[in-house]
Amino acid sequence: MANIKKGDLVQVITGKKQDKGGDRGKQGKVLEILTEQNRVIVQGVNYVTKHNRVGQSQRGTKTGGIETMEAPIHISNVALVDPSSKKPTRVGHRVEEQTKDGVKRTVRVRYSKKSGKDL
Repeated sequence: MANIKKGDLVQVITGKKQDKGGDRGKQGKVLEILTEQNRVIVQGVNYVTKHNRVGQSQRGTKTGGIETMEAPIHISNVALVDPSSKKPTRVGHRVEEQTKDGVKRTVRVRYSKKSGKDL
């Protein structure tokens, strides 16, 4: 089971500080996960400028120009944010039994671990 999924709120935990032009400490929603490369695309983090060549679409409109978009970031550089404390946390899994339509099955459920400082 994956620690981070699409739609999760994550925080960047490595890189340059924000006052030096980096993204460390920024929080954003996961837009996409690239499992083969172990990377995630986070909303509002790691912006890059992309230059697109000018072309024409089917209707004759011009396309191209400079656009900014989010680039992938390695999954080890982000941490899942605890919904209650809004701080980055580690992820654990526990096995629970779930009944659906009278059928019992065991499922693994994600939960955010509390750090020693929070206890």
